Amino acid sequence: MKFYLLTILSCFMLLACAENGNAQIAQANPFMAKPDPNKPLLLDMNVQIEATQAVNDMYNFKFAKAEQQFRWLKQKYGAHPLPYFLLGLSEWWKIVPNVDVKKYDERFLAYMDTSIYYAEQMFEQDEEDPEAAFFLAAAYAFQGRLYSERQEWRKATVAGKSSLDFLEICKGKEDFSPELLFGDALYNYYAEWVPEHYPILRPVLMFFPEGDRDLGIQQLKTVANNAFYTRTEAQFFLMRILTSEGTQPTEAFRLSEYLHQTFPDNPYFHRYYARQLYSRGKQQQAEKESLEILARIDSSMTGYEATSGRYASFFLGQIYEMRGKLDLSKKYYQRTVDFAKQADATESGYFMYALLNLGEIAQIKGQDKEAKDYYKEVKKRASRSTRVHEKARENLRSLRRGD
Repeated sequence: MKFYLLTILSCFMLLACAENGNAQIAQANPFMAKPDPNKPLLLDMNVQIEATQAVNDMYNFKFAKAEQQFRWLKQKYGAHPLPYFLLGLSEWWKIVPNVDVKKYDERFLAYMDTSIYYAEQMFEQDEEDPEAAFFLAAAYAFQGRLYSERQEWRKATVAGKSSLDFLEICKGKEDFSPELLFGDALYNYYAEWVPEHYPILRPVLMFFPEGDRDLGIQQLKTVANNAFYTRTEAQFFLMRILTSEGTQPTEAFRLSEYLHQTFPDNPYFHRYYARQLYSRGKQQQAEKESLEILARIDSSMTGYEATSGRYASFFLGQIYEMRGKLDLSKKYYQRTVDFAKQADATESGYFMYALLNLGEIAQIKGQDKEAKDYYKEVKKRASRSTRVHEKARENLRSLRRGD
């Protein structure tokens, strides 16, 4: 318990430093609105109207504008978990384009801890309060997402278990708000998905309730169509799930197109849409979007970085190679390699195949020494069991034979 209180205290200190004391001022404000159990903010249409543009700005990577409005909500409802959750969500979306970037972690965790702190105060007054349970489940879940990205499995498990405890309280109360269905949907899907893809976690998951993959997808669709605060998060997960499942490619594409058109400056949605275009053979549109992604990286647009560049460059390399424009293709495969190194993603398929394709272009041009160097690099970096490693070996043999 002492450790928990120290954690909360340190989070308040971090928030105070990060915001020049605004958090402390808000706590001391005698005019601060207190949570009203008879009028949950989660259902307050006036608050939703006030937050609509800010939420849209956040997903469109206009963080300064979004956070200005979120801080106004904090001044007005500073004893409620909602504004801190939104501020934490804003920090989370700064991480999303490249989850290896850690500079936003502390602020993200601090805001989510503060949301948890105020939600617990509400929960202490009413242990059946669905609004308090929602914020506790959601804040712990987002913390668990970050910890899992950082491969801090113990912390991720603890956060996940805490989220589940409060998720249980939300179950059956979807009539209160469709927001409450979001956590249940994700749990139902990933409780089946995780042990299939991460067998090492099966012993841990034995202690968790069973999931229902198909039900999770249906619940996500309900949230995506009816929720306010979790609508875009549900669409984000639904897009990724439907793409990976491969059973509803048209709907996955429709979602990626909608998200990019709705939030055109969101780099994650942008590159996902470009990927969908490329995978569906829409070369002209994929070329246009990929060139735009690279232009935004070159102009240092917020959120556009090496990971998006790696995707876009590889798509362009492939497109121009198929068109027989080998010089252009080589240019973009080389950019793929450069971006992969910047993002420390040299184990990715895009990096390996860019090297392989650079070797094949050099071989076509009669630049055998250069081609050998690329193939040897692939052999050095790729696992022997992979197709790219096998192809590099075959190409080296063909060079030795003089094919």
